[in-house]
Amino acid sequence: MKFGGTSVGTPQRMQEVANLITPEQGQQNFVVLSAMSGTTNSLVEISDYLYRKNPEGANTIINQLERKYAQHVEELYSTEEWKQKTHEFLRESFNYLRTFTKMMFTSFEEKVVLAQGEIMSTNMVTNYLLEQGKSAVLLSALDMIRTDKNAEPDFNYIREKTLAKLKENPDVDIYITQGFICRNAYGEIDNLLRGGSDYTACLIGAAIQSEEIQIWTDIDGMHNNDPRIVEHTEPVRQLYFEEAAELAYFGAKILHPTCIQPAKFAGVPVRLLNTMDPSAPGTIINNVMQHGSIKAVAAKDGITCIQIQSSRMLQAHGFLRKVFEIFEQYKTSIDMVCTSEVGVSLTIDNTGHLVDIVDELKKYGTVTVEQDMVIVCVVGDLVSSNIGFETRAAQALNDIPVRMISYGGSNYNISFLVSKDYKTRTLQALSKSLF
Repeated sequence: MKFGGTSVGTPQRMQEVANLITPEQGQQNFVVLSAMSGTTNSLVEISDYLYRKNPEGANTIINQLERKYAQHVEELYSTEEWKQKTHEFLRESFNYLRTFTKMMFTSFEEKVVLAQGEIMSTNMVTNYLLEQGKSAVLLSALDMIRTDKNAEPDFNYIREKTLAKLKENPDVDIYITQGFICRNAYGEIDNLLRGGSDYTACLIGAAIQSEEIQIWTDIDGMHNNDPRIVEHTEPVRQLYFEEAAELAYFGAKILHPTCIQPAKFAGVPVRLLNTMDPSAPGTIINNVMQHGSIKAVAAKDGITCIQIQSSRMLQAHGFLRKVFEIFEQYKTSIDMVCTSEVGVSLTIDNTGHLVDIVDELKKYGTVTVEQDMVIVCVVGDLVSSNIGFETRAAQALNDIPVRMISYGGSNYNISFLVSKDYKTRTLQALSKSLF
């Protein structure tokens, strides 16, 4: 079970989480917690002051954060014993943060500072569970989660260390650990970057072959469209792993696309649930493909379209390789691609090297760049044998100028590229037509 920052953002929320994670008789729960909401932002601010050699600014934020936590302790615990224990732990944590104002500050120290948010929230919740007389133990993610030299999770290490920790504490009802933080291949404190705590939960759930991985957030599952733009959206009750990955990649913010890979490979279902409404069924993501259904629509903003036209491409081999090598050289990934006999159009979402990429591409043809575009994708069972599905999606957009269409690259997705000015109309038109 994973709970994000808002789920542990106040003493009351922590108490609600404590009730949710208490297992039924004979069951055990493994719980991954994020830092309390707002804490990571404060730690980033502290790091910014330390990079700028401004210890006074850093100490001001540390003091503000410490006062906030001290108030939380008074509200969270009912006995003096546990108030004192937690105050003492937090005092040491904040004094440790103050030691960074007296030393050289690099990205290594910043990662140590950023890790403190999760370390504090997990200690507070574990202490609360123990005060309530529940059977709980805190396991440090720094002893279980490690990345390799490519900054990818070292799955064999994670499985071995996590199972060893469970063996050391066999009769506990609730295991608690930190999300997001880990050690790297050199043993230094680091973090998982993409998807943070969700990734931790899926890695651990896959490693211990749990019955289910539950990601608890503040909305009821994954919706069939963006509820901020389209009225009357509904939660999607079931998604195939590939469908969920497409939706996550193309804009459904509830989940990071890489997070569910470990669960997919281990065959462990992932359930998205709502902390504010625990009885809601949420969304289950598993290896079951529901044939003949379109599940959802998602949109990805900030897209740049690049078109390369060249008569030299006619009947020529090697042209596309040269084009793609330029993007590889600048470590820029491509989302959509459409080709014709004399041109290729493609989209990117990272414009950090756009000027250099365009300069290189001009060696091979005439280059046109369009910015402020949006990819809108329709996700579901879109194999070519399902006649008419792609037509329904395309017909919904008959009065919207579509710049590119990508279909057939996957069996689960058809994508449309439109100007951001047409994003709202596109999402609404697809919802009306498909759902």
